[in-house]
Amino acid sequence: MVVEVRNVLRILRETADALEAKDGDKLRKLSNQTIHSVSLVQDPGNIAVAVIVYSLSKIIEREKYHKLEGWDEFYKTILSALEKAIENLENKNEIAFKEDIKKIREAISKISGELKKYIEDIFRKAKINKASKIYEHGISMEQTARILGITLWELANYSGQKELSDVSENKTLRAKDRIKIAEEIFR
Repeated sequence: MVVEVRNVLRILRETADALEAKDGDKLRKLSNQTIHSVSLVQDPGNIAVAVIVYSLSKIIEREKYHKLEGWDEFYKTILSALEKAIENLENKNEIAFKEDIKKIREAISKISGELKKYIEDIFRKAKINKASKIYEHGISMEQTARILGITLWELANYSGQKELSDVSENKTLRAKDRIKIAEEIFR
């Protein structure tokens, strides 16, 4: 069930516009906007949208893919499924919305050759990337891996490559600043 329908609708509308404009940066930003709400509600609809939008940002950025066999059909299918997903969500038809999201993922199976291999790889890496972001928001590694359908090993390996200080919430104060705060507490 999609918990934040208004937010998901906004994300999908802006995704369709960014996809038509081939704006990978905008797509990545839209995907990142869903992570906070995903970590709060752990809703499969929001999670699927986050992964799909992030994957689309990577796919659009790689212009060499646009020249491969199957690109035009893939692109048309994605745009059509996005439009239908928006329409079904506007009409409060969450079952049809889930089917539209599924169609986006199934669009990969309808292509062949190099493009299929590249796009499958992007979707897999996108799941791992988004899982890492959700984990950074405090959801257990095991639960995050289960929600996104990746292995605990994949998530741990990816998350282990990042230093905790890379996450702004985990940055520590300098010793001088900590001492100053401690002095203020004990005055």
